[in-house]
Amino acid sequence: MSTSPRTRGRVAIIGAGPAGMAAALSVHQAGHDVVLLERYRQARPAGNILNLWPPPIKALGLLGVDISDLGAPCYSEFRSVDGHTRARVELPEDVIRDYGGGFIGLLRPELYERLLAALPPGVLQVNRGVESIEQDESGARLHMTDGTIEEADVVIGADGIDSLVRRTLWGDSPKREHNLHIFGGFVYADEIDVQRGLCVVSHNRKVQGSWTSIRHKGRNGFQWWVLEAHDADEEFAGDFHATATRLGADFPHPLPQLIAATDPADVQRWPIRDRKPLKQWSKGRVTVVGDAAHPTSPYAAYGAGMATEDGYFLGRRLAGVDLSDYQAVRQALELFEAPRKPHTARQSQQAYILGQMFHHAPAPLQYVRDLVLDRTPLLQKVVGESSPREILEQIDLIDQAERAFAALLG
Repeated sequence: MSTSPRTRGRVAIIGAGPAGMAAALSVHQAGHDVVLLERYRQARPAGNILNLWPPPIKALGLLGVDISDLGAPCYSEFRSVDGHTRARVELPEDVIRDYGGGFIGLLRPELYERLLAALPPGVLQVNRGVESIEQDESGARLHMTDGTIEEADVVIGADGIDSLVRRTLWGDSPKREHNLHIFGGFVYADEIDVQRGLCVVSHNRKVQGSWTSIRHKGRNGFQWWVLEAHDADEEFAGDFHATATRLGADFPHPLPQLIAATDPADVQRWPIRDRKPLKQWSKGRVTVVGDAAHPTSPYAAYGAGMATEDGYFLGRRLAGVDLSDYQAVRQALELFEAPRKPHTARQSQQAYILGQMFHHAPAPLQYVRDLVLDRTPLLQKVVGESSPREILEQIDLIDQAERAFAALLG
């Protein structure tokens, strides 16, 4: 691999979500020229509520994003509807101290605003749709919807679950419908007596009902979500707030009260779907990140976080690489995706399995399932112990990447 910190190349990134913006920041720090192409008139969040684990918070800070007072630190538990604790996600005290909490509750618009504020002038180009991509060993060319052509040494597809880049590299593949939908909202609700600093994920026989503290632009509040089975082939025509109210009615305080206090305009609905993990992300000079590589159910609470990590690690791997050298690019992209694939695939698949277990178990098995979850450490092992291990592993990998980056740039 060619490794000179003075070697510059040109990187084109498609899609200005968390993955794309994080990649743009990391690539820029690596010393390459970067253009971030967004097909809409502005970079806008798809949704309102959001949670982040410590690794993406750490990555954001290293990328120059202002992480001061970003979100509400929370401690997380899985509970049954009657309040029995099934799993606790416990992280070391130094991690909670260093990253502002084990689980951070915030709203997507503030994350976007802070990412956008960190982008260097001229990097983001809006109203720039990509029609097709071609590449060879000499470079890549993006044919734009306005008839122009963008040339680049490396192309990064951060263009979501319906990624043109993924389709170009690996062909079309069907979405995996989870046959679930989620309703979520947020409220400040100063008049409701709610314990702050807590994330509670609860289940009854058929519904998940959850809530967590948030902090948005210096103001404390709460987000909540309810999730149930729903046939993806059936169009939903109901009222979002009324449906959420019905689904949350059987859960203990404060969930019904938070839903009731929420402005219906602040309630959204998402059908849940993903795609099976790719065995390979990169081909030639082109790769994919975020939802283009590993769209993930909200059951992981890690979609935006893994997308942010992807962008961070990819930029670090391109540091010092002569992007005109085809083999050097190939090696860098392979080194980037090798540790990311098992991590993201585990999170995506575990989220899918949890959704199926909690919402699609046959009626005769629901009692057995709940008995197992209440009387055995199964969920603690699957969620309460594996999640902290993954989080600590990602923090360690970021530390390793940062040491190598600092040594390279000298």
